[in-house]
Amino acid sequence: MTSLGGQFSAKRPGDTPFTMRAEVLGGPESRGVLRKISDMLEVIMKRMDTLSKLGNTTTDSHRLDELSSALDRIQPIGLVERIQAIAQNMSDMAVRVEQILQRSMANNRVKDGTTGQCEVPKDPHYPDCPSKVDWMRARWTSDPCYAFYGVDGSDCSFLIYLSEVEWFCPPLTWRNQTTTPTHKPFPKRQSAFRSDIEALLEQVGTGKESLSFMKRRMRRLTAQWASAARRLDDSLRSQWREQKRILVHVGFLTEESGDVFSPKVLKGGPLGEMVQWADILTALHVLGHNLKISVSLKELQGFLGVPPGRGSCPLTGPLPFDLIYTDYHGLQQMRQHMGLSLRKHKCHIRVIDTFGTEPAYNHEDYATLHGYRTNWGYWNLNCRQYMTMFPHTPDNSFMGFVAEELNGTERLSIQRNKVDSMAVVYGKEASMWKGKERFLAILHRYMDIHGTVYYETQRPPEVPAFVKNHGLLPQQELQQLLRKAKLFIGFGFPYEGPAPLEAIANGCIFLQPKFKPSHSSLNHEFFRGKPTSRQVSSQHPYAEQYIGRPHVITVDFNNSQEFESAIRDIMRTKVEPYLPYEYTCEGMLERVHAYIQNQVGFWPGSPPSPFVLLPNSSALAWASNISTPPSWPPLSALRLLASLEGQSCIDACQSAGLICEPAFYRFINIKEAFNGLEVQCEGVEAEMNHIFPAFSVESSECGLQKDRLLFSCAGANTKYHRLCPCRDYRKGQVALCRDCL
Repeated sequence: MTSLGGQFSAKRPGDTPFTMRAEVLGGPESRGVLRKISDMLEVIMKRMDTLSKLGNTTTDSHRLDELSSALDRIQPIGLVERIQAIAQNMSDMAVRVEQILQRSMANNRVKDGTTGQCEVPKDPHYPDCPSKVDWMRARWTSDPCYAFYGVDGSDCSFLIYLSEVEWFCPPLTWRNQTTTPTHKPFPKRQSAFRSDIEALLEQVGTGKESLSFMKRRMRRLTAQWASAARRLDDSLRSQWREQKRILVHVGFLTEESGDVFSPKVLKGGPLGEMVQWADILTALHVLGHNLKISVSLKELQGFLGVPPGRGSCPLTGPLPFDLIYTDYHGLQQMRQHMGLSLRKHKCHIRVIDTFGTEPAYNHEDYATLHGYRTNWGYWNLNCRQYMTMFPHTPDNSFMGFVAEELNGTERLSIQRNKVDSMAVVYGKEASMWKGKERFLAILHRYMDIHGTVYYETQRPPEVPAFVKNHGLLPQQELQQLLRKAKLFIGFGFPYEGPAPLEAIANGCIFLQPKFKPSHSSLNHEFFRGKPTSRQVSSQHPYAEQYIGRPHVITVDFNNSQEFESAIRDIMRTKVEPYLPYEYTCEGMLERVHAYIQNQVGFWPGSPPSPFVLLPNSSALAWASNISTPPSWPPLSALRLLASLEGQSCIDACQSAGLICEPAFYRFINIKEAFNGLEVQCEGVEAEMNHIFPAFSVESSECGLQKDRLLFSCAGANTKYHRLCPCRDYRKGQVALCRDCL
């Protein structure tokens, strides 16, 4: 059913005869309004057809004749200034048709004798039932989805809906309960690796430059994905892998979200998100899962099977997907159109989140009470459902992307053709070059500087004359430029993009600025409003921390002496192309496979005294004589540490060469953890605090976490030592422990 009175369908111009003048009028605003008029007229015609079959009263028939006459008088008009008035008339007319239809349906129910008198039950097990019926009496016409489920304005229809579609009222004894369909679980199927991506390319679709960019990337990396799949299949020894039904809804590319990215693809706009989404789609396809791809609201509604309307009604059938990958824009759209069902099915959702979401921002009530509320976050998900571009937030899962790998011939060619005096600047937009003249002049003393700054007709004035600007380059030409260059230099923005890894993979040294003080939501506009308190120490913290020298050099660009010294070091240094395993096709396939097959469930309860002290260490491990409950990562990887006062668990684990693992918090959030660390507690209290579990030596206070959504690797307090669940990790694959596969 289509909602009337201002809600228009999403058809395109040309769908009906009423849009014959849209192209003549020309302007986008005019075309949009005419499209809405066309859709409204189509809906009215359908309603009139319904009315004609109801046997209306004389009065209603007379009103219907008036509407028909009004429609007959409408002719295509070429006057733009009258379009808005026509649209308003259409909307008013739609409301009148809706009223006539409802009154006619009620009259027919009286004639048929089907209007039963239903008493609203007062059942203590359903305390909200009376208030929900009152709400339905006043608002049932506010969303067409209620009529879709049979609500017609009578109390009986309200009670049927509230007991069978929603769950606020008790089942009605006079209803035939056997008519409620029973949904059999979907049969499990084994997935098989794929090497052909043609079916995926067809699913991605056309019509947007962003989609074209993603498809070009998929094609270019096809051979590398296929080779990686064969190697991973061999390493997994063909173990049984369940094929999942997966919906991928790329919310930021929908027209409803504004899609600011597509128009900028060919003008130097950010490509990092599209790079990641292209790789996510390819990885899921190559792993053999059953994919559906949505880049519009209409596609999302169709795939989910949501009832027509404004999202007030829940889904009645089972969710047709095991997993849904989306972003924050898509999450907002799903909440709008899934209604109450989103809460029921949210464990199936995975949110692609570039910069990460910390638990204090994710917990809606806690964020509101303690000042962590932002425009994002507050979804009350398990924080491992947020998936980041780099492994900077251990509370989240690291999704990543891939960089192109070199074969032996390409590596040899790079070694032969490197130009030691050639530098390429990381900055496609002219605005990024403002204020950089001083250190560019220093660099120019040693190297020839190349840029890839977008421009249409004239060279951007922000780019110094001594820079050779190639303009915006296609990916393959950019690759060739990087294979010649010795240095890839960043200006401090954009943060944490894929380009530095691609440059390092092509044999460049990456020189980037160190931030003093670190950038965060507290002191930098870019991060303000993002659901994280993370301190960003440089333009690319991953490159600084996980790759480092000689491939990555991080210095204070405001210190001319330090900057010039770094340039001289780079001139003397020889490096080979380097790419961390986790950013290869095989590394991403391995990681995504592990998440899909293992990220499920929670283990309830706490065993007695499960920890033992490791030899020559201050860390605790899970005792071998205690039965190991189901867990992923496996409990054999757990190392329990106490942080320093004022230290986060991220830093505490890193200082021990480990990674904080939030999945283990449920095992250490017990009194026995304090006993194992020989902490003296005068009392142990449970509290909603994202620092807990933690203890204070000074006051002998010990606190456990009361709400599991607040288990957080991030966060520190100068009063407390935190209990930190750490784990080991595989070399080159920080997302997985050594025993995780």
